[in-house]
Parts: sequence; C-alpha cells; structure tokens
Amino acid sequence: MTRRPVTVVTGGSRGIGAAVCVRLAADGHDIALGYHSDADAAEAVAEAVRERGGRCVTVRVDTADEADVERLFDTAAAELGPVTGLVNNAGVSGPLGPLAEADAAGLRRALDVNVIGYLLCARRAVRDMSGSGGGAIVNMSSAAATLGSPGEYVHYAAAKAAVDTLTTGLSKEVGPSGIRVNAVSPGIIRTEFHADPDRPDKAAPAIPLGRPGEPEEIANAVAWLLSDNASYASGAVLRVAGGR
Repeated sequence: MTRRPVTVVTGGSRGIGAAVCVRLAADGHDIALGYHSDADAAEAVAEAVRERGGRCVTVRVDTADEADVERLFDTAAAELGPVTGLVNNAGVSGPLGPLAEADAAGLRRALDVNVIGYLLCARRAVRDMSGSGGGAIVNMSSAAATLGSPGEYVHYAAAKAAVDTLTTGLSKEVGPSGIRVNAVSPGIIRTEFHADPDRPDKAAPAIPLGRPGEPEEIANAVAWLLSDNASYASGAVLRVAGGR
C-alpha cells in the first residue's frame, strides 16, 4: 500500500495557505496545518481537508520560535506519519509605508517570520526528510522580491529576496538527499493579507492580465511543485504574478 504524503503547511488558516491545504487534500495529502492565532479559521480549513479525504491536525505555532517549529513537526510525525512535504507559507508584511517611517520592532518581526521562520521550518524538514527517503519543500516568495515594493514595504521585498536565495542554495545542498526545494512567487492576490482590502483591485490596471490573482491559482502551482509531475524541478522560483 502506498503511503499518503504528509505535508506541513504553515500559515494554513487563511488566504493562500488555506487554499493550499484544500488543494493538497484533493491531491491525496494529509496535512499538518500550522496557524498563528485564529483557531476557528484553522479548524474550518481542517474540516475542508477532511471532507476531501485527508487527515488534518492543527497546531498553533509562531514559526519564528524554534520550540514551536519543533512541536509542529513532532505533532505532524506523531499523528500523521513521516513528513514528506513542507509549504513554507506563514508570513507578515510588517509596517506599511516608506522605510524611513518604519518602526524597528515591526521590521524585526517581519524578518523573524519571513526569513528566520522559513529557515527554522526548512531546517527541521530537511532533518526529517533526509532520514526517510527525501521529500519536497515549497517556499512562498513574492514578486515583491524583484519589484522592490517602494513606498509600501521594501523590508518585505528584501525578506522575499532572501527566500529566493534560500531556495537556490538549499536545493543544491539537499538535492543529493532526494529533497527538492522550489518556490512560488505570487503577485497581488485577493486575500486578507492586504491592509487595504481594495488594494488588489486598485492594482489591477498595472497587471498585464488586468486582474489580481486568486489563492487557488497559487495553490495550483504549489501542488504541481510538490507532485511527481515536478520530479526534475528543484531550485526553481515559479512566478505566478499575472505578467508582472
């Protein structure tokens, strides 16, 4: 009997993360859903996973905290089995506006979650996968990494550029262990991530395809990178940004 893939998804209670959980469940994955604060939203996504035939465990986690990350993966392994996949998705934008006006605490928190959190989760995933036949990691980057996001959050763009570098370097480091590492780089997506809920539609005229993306469109890209159909893809940053 073929074992079902077990995938850890951080930031899985809303937006892109929630869409990823549901899509992966439809593809046959069991899900360890990491969430930061909204237990009810996490459980609603978990129920959607179960309705599609997947098992799901929810774990409250601050991915910038090493002990929390270890607990997330320990719970996944204990309740679902050996972890075969990681979607590094939990993120925060930090202060919105010009860098000169940003507070240091907000900048540190953005880097802690968007960079240190990814490193801690990837580190633990590599440790687990190296001992169990390999696996796949997908890091959530952003088109901001190359666009820079001037006047909005250049610190967030810088953090996502770090994610791209992490993807490149780690893919080379762990490829010999049978672990693939890739990233998805979304553009402006219609989610609750934006401080201004109208921002996706306001930005539409500057997007070549003329509209913001939907979370499910990003989930489709993540699902492909985790699948056997992407068996020779590693070190790739797949841009899904409507042409931006």
